[in-house]
Amino acid sequence: MSTLPATERATQGAAPLDEMSTLEMLERINGEDAGVAAAVRDELPAVARAVDAVADLLRGGGRLVLLGAGTSGRLAVMQAAEARPTFGIPPAMVVGAMAGGQDALTHPIEGAEDDVGAGGRLVDELAVAGRDAVVGISASGRTPFVLGALAEARARGALTVGLCCDHPTPMSEAVEIAIHPIVGPEVIAGSTRLKAGTAQKLVLDMLSTAVMVRLGFVHANLMVGVQGTNAKLRDRARRIVAQVTGRTGADVDEALAAAGWSARLAIVMLARGVDAAEARRLLDTGARLADLIGEERSDG
Repeated sequence: MSTLPATERATQGAAPLDEMSTLEMLERINGEDAGVAAAVRDELPAVARAVDAVADLLRGGGRLVLLGAGTSGRLAVMQAAEARPTFGIPPAMVVGAMAGGQDALTHPIEGAEDDVGAGGRLVDELAVAGRDAVVGISASGRTPFVLGALAEARARGALTVGLCCDHPTPMSEAVEIAIHPIVGPEVIAGSTRLKAGTAQKLVLDMLSTAVMVRLGFVHANLMVGVQGTNAKLRDRARRIVAQVTGRTGADVDEALAAAGWSARLAIVMLARGVDAAEARRLLDTGARLADLIGEERSDG
């Protein structure tokens, strides 16, 4: 059996891409992509364990730290950047970092992934502690930068989660929870921005979304954490507040203005007849929004 990571192997028995028509090539890529969701589905029990463990830590004031190199690092940074406006969470709750720093987002610094010490130093700079969760992302599960970061995080008592697309790998042995959707060789051997990148994004989307649901930043299937920072989002906030509270017009706009355009805060204000400070205090207790507004629902 090949010692190469699955993501580096060449697909066997397939016609060369450069000998195909454009449509044939796209059909081939699409056919390869079709198996990604099934590979992720096989890992749902591991993702569920990670969700519950991460939610417990964040509920206690911890952080979710996502890190990787190359494509995996860009996915980590993107996921963290999108979490705050999507869920209305504090900026420090979800942190994304990558080998080579912010410059590597748009200017590849490929050698940075080989620096195992840099991974450990990053975790040190972030002052990772026992109440934090660190998710290392690496298509191969062998990236030195990520392994160094995970080793330092585990030494500091943090929860460690590994997300890779091969198994077994050094990463799987280095973490408490291993998530490894096996997508197989890429249509272009080693180009892990393709199936591996898609699988990683699917898992990260599920992980972040489900954690925020568990923490109460989602009500039913509504993005109640939305912040009205532009016209589109203000309209969305109005619709969400009106749908949940049954109030309309000036009542909704006045509550949102007083809440700094936080839909979640405005919902509690209107449902409980309280000001923004009291609504914030109630939310800070960690109670479900459904309980705070007297809506009879269950998690089932």
